[in-house]
Amino acid sequence: MAESSEGEEEGKLTGGNQQLMVDDDLREMGKKAAWSVSSCKPGNGVASLRDDNLDTYWQSDGAQPHLVNIQFQKKVKLQLVVLYVDFKLDESYTPSKISIRAGDGFHNLKEIKSVELAKPTGWMYISLSGSDPRLKFGEATACSPR
Repeated sequence: MAESSEGEEEGKLTGGNQQLMVDDDLREMGKKAAWSVSSCKPGNGVASLRDDNLDTYWQSDGAQPHLVNIQFQKKVKLQLVVLYVDFKLDESYTPSKISIRAGDGFHNLKEIKSVELAKPTGWMYISLSGSDPRLKFGEATACSPR
């Protein structure tokens, strides 16, 4: 998760053989949130989801939909959600649809973005700001894995 910021240090998430670099004007906001999941297999919960290691992961263990809840103490403006997926390793556990919802509380969430994934592998960038904050004026790209 990234929030727009002036003068912040470059944030890095690393794991496995890949490294994710976040531009200077974005910062990782996930560490400022309380995370929970709808279900998980023992040893594959929030800690495995957030440990910056591509060899560990969240694995749901219950009825769909499978949810990751991220709550902030105060209102934040998120521009980009970045997640790592690997269909080759995870197959049926890999999400095919991601719905991002926001609100003041759990009971008034409204969908702000929906993304369909077709056998994705790599870092997925989901822009919430309408334009991809990683792009400079005049550049264009599709939201695809690196």
